[in-house]
Amino acid sequence: MAASLRASVSGLEIVDRARRKKGLNKQASRLCGDAQTSLSTLKRFWEGKAIGQEVFVNICKAVELDNWEDIVDDSPLSQTDSRAEFFACDDAWVGRKDLISQLAQKVQGSCRLLILLGIAGIGKTALAERLAVELQDDGRKFHQENFENQQQASDFASVAIRWLEKWGERITPDDRKDTQRLLNRLVKRLRENRYLVVIDSLELILKGNEETGWNGFQDELWAKFFETFLAVESSQSRIIVTSQDLPEQIPARYKIFWDYQELRGLTASEQLELFEKTGLEVDRDSPNKPYLERIGAAYEGHPLALRVIAGEIGSKPFYGNVAGYWNKYGQEIEEVEKAIEEAKTKGITASADDDWRLDRYTRELRKNVRFRLEKTFERLKKDIVNAYRLLCEASVYRCAVPEEFWLSHLEDWDCDDQKQELALDALRDRFLVEEELIDDEIHLRQHNLIRSVALEHLKQLGENDE
Repeated sequence: MAASLRASVSGLEIVDRARRKKGLNKQASRLCGDAQTSLSTLKRFWEGKAIGQEVFVNICKAVELDNWEDIVDDSPLSQTDSRAEFFACDDAWVGRKDLISQLAQKVQGSCRLLILLGIAGIGKTALAERLAVELQDDGRKFHQENFENQQQASDFASVAIRWLEKWGERITPDDRKDTQRLLNRLVKRLRENRYLVVIDSLELILKGNEETGWNGFQDELWAKFFETFLAVESSQSRIIVTSQDLPEQIPARYKIFWDYQELRGLTASEQLELFEKTGLEVDRDSPNKPYLERIGAAYEGHPLALRVIAGEIGSKPFYGNVAGYWNKYGQEIEEVEKAIEEAKTKGITASADDDWRLDRYTRELRKNVRFRLEKTFERLKKDIVNAYRLLCEASVYRCAVPEEFWLSHLEDWDCDDQKQELALDALRDRFLVEEELIDDEIHLRQHNLIRSVALEHLKQLGENDE
């Protein structure tokens, strides 16, 4: 039998009648528990989408429907879904409608290279893929390169060969030895054909410089490739790049042909929309809503973290019971709320003793959120140690404070004014610091998730880095 099944339209009506007969809500936690499945999977079932066979059978058993084979849809699944090859943009996508429209217009115009920037898990790859969906009608061939795939070489020559061969070009042994020839052939191919190339995790092929603070390519041929691609008179192809770090070697003189966009978290309404799309009840009168609003605010709309939490709430043992999740983990959110409120009302703006665990209080958060953020901290510590120290030291601040407050922490590390500014610029280029204009003065703060990780690193900073 098939590994996954979906119910036919008439089959869903049969299941729905059986459900009503038992007095169950479509997405009740009781139904999830009886079927031993998550809210998101149950939601997919009711939408007529394919789910695992075992869960499909369990749902039927939960409503006391024995002949589950009779409700299976045996018709071929649609093969037209352009997102089938995507790995970040899925049915739970929400928000950013105005931004998508603006960026799509840029890419359809003169912008050949669009760089999407932001901290880990903020939704850069999903947005790039969503843009590809938006642009699918303009006849471009989609191609995706992910530098997180460690099974493939990321030097320019290897990537160029890989792309050209996939696009049907023959690469001779002599071609493989001549990197300039490869570069010229790749740019020519992009110039003369309509491709939309998405390059993920560009930060993994960059390296920081302690003396200058800026990000450069580990392989200088990448810098030459982007410059050449932007310098040609015209190009039919477009490239969308996602990166945690802003590459400094993209020539400013070609700014008419490239642009960048920093991503922030989802808005309050988008946060609730995300929770609803994953199967949680967020109606105005739902007792879930206040809890979910507080969770969304504490995480500042961080899409990855909120999706992980939504998945945990919708799965065993909670099966959609938001109050049950809050009773188990709500103190972690309350800890953040308390610190922020004290900063606002009591003027207690700094504390190294705050115990924020937004990134790690459950196994799934540790596996999906903390793991990714730790890579950012490790890379920063390796490339620009003063910037790493500054990020850790400034985690004592609960809210936005003047820039000089941050920089003063590097004086204890024997950093002169120039080194302090370079360290701060490195954090800006990596979007690990957020700026706010308060009383006509620039104030700096950390995203709550970044602070949660940085506070933990601060504990070991002195003994490891002295």
